[in-house]
Amino acid sequence: MDHFLYRDGALFAEDVPISEIAAAVGTPFYVYSTATLLRHFKLFDDALNGMDHLVCYAMKAASNQAILKTLAQAGAGMDVVSGGEYLRAKAAGVPGEKIVFSGVGKTADEIRTALAGGIRQFNVESEPEMEVINAVALDLGVIAPITVRVNPDVDAKTHAKIATGKSENKFGIPIARASEVYAHAATLPGLDVIGIDVHIGSQLTELAPFELAYTKVAELTEQLRAEGHNIRRLDLGGGLGIPYTRANDAPPLPVEYGALIQKTLGHLGCEIEIEPGRLIAGNAGLMVSKVIYVKSGEGRDFLILDGAMNDLIRPAMYEAHHDIVAVTEPAPGVEQRPYDIVGPVCETGDTFAKQRNMPPLAAGDLVAFRSAGAYGAVMASEYNTRPLIPEVLVHEDQFAVIRERPSFDEIINRDTIPEWL
Repeated sequence: MDHFLYRDGALFAEDVPISEIAAAVGTPFYVYSTATLLRHFKLFDDALNGMDHLVCYAMKAASNQAILKTLAQAGAGMDVVSGGEYLRAKAAGVPGEKIVFSGVGKTADEIRTALAGGIRQFNVESEPEMEVINAVALDLGVIAPITVRVNPDVDAKTHAKIATGKSENKFGIPIARASEVYAHAATLPGLDVIGIDVHIGSQLTELAPFELAYTKVAELTEQLRAEGHNIRRLDLGGGLGIPYTRANDAPPLPVEYGALIQKTLGHLGCEIEIEPGRLIAGNAGLMVSKVIYVKSGEGRDFLILDGAMNDLIRPAMYEAHHDIVAVTEPAPGVEQRPYDIVGPVCETGDTFAKQRNMPPLAAGDLVAFRSAGAYGAVMASEYNTRPLIPEVLVHEDQFAVIRERPSFDEIINRDTIPEWL
């Protein structure tokens, strides 16, 4: 469910007409619904009722500080994967004890920053990383809380580029080596080994891979406890998918996911952490764009938009589907026709959809890409010297620009010309 609905023939974000935002900030832009963000966070939080838990928002999905602050005020922790994300979470007012630091390539400087500023835990991905965390912690005179990320060799049945739990993926340590690695971690005086971490991928649309992975984690927990380790926290990652098309069967609900966690891990008495990102932010955001031209080609017609692959890379990178709708609601029964929907970047890859049925549209009409809140703005670039597009947050009948569109002068003046030129 989201809060982007037609009223009297116009698409609204909560109680604000999309066309009103477009007139104020120009196109293209991202717009997020506060009500949808909070609703989706609460679904996860409620799904873990009865268990000691923390829902840590995976902020790589959408990391604007206004979004982070909205979720933090609702009780969310944060899952970060870089020093920059850590500092962004802190700037949004998230305390260190509610920030989990994940990622395979943490540098010594990033580790030092997090230890100095406070951290809930590091999710350790390798033995060399473990050694670096230990050394930095000893240098600072602190103890670093860690979990070890295990790779359970589970096929998440998702896109190859976002699968993380198979043996050939770069993430975690093989679960078969866990006993050896935990034994080594216990010898390092700068570490407090508090639990286990697992994350098998993103955009999962069925529960079976989770069940297989979590069953392995339950067995490992009992094994490590028998070997003398005080396993008291289980970080289960994120990955629950969203429906990118309204014609698709819906992925499992958070309440079903929570029931699975209770079934597979509830008997262990561990604190549970989950790290949803896509399901919280995905359907909470639209990208709104304007038609520049309607072009007739050889055997097909094109809608050429002012939004491009640099603004929303998912279709070009992942062959991802986004529903695209007219901001002015089509009249009932209006005949639709197929278009290739493309952007202005000088690459054939700058294609959002091929032969997508749309109502009749003309230059100047607005369209909205649904389910664009996750991995949209955060993956955008200034390719072709195209400015990063604004982000807008709606709350009931109010909206605010939470990231401005930079001017061309601001972009160009970042360059420095060497003296010899």
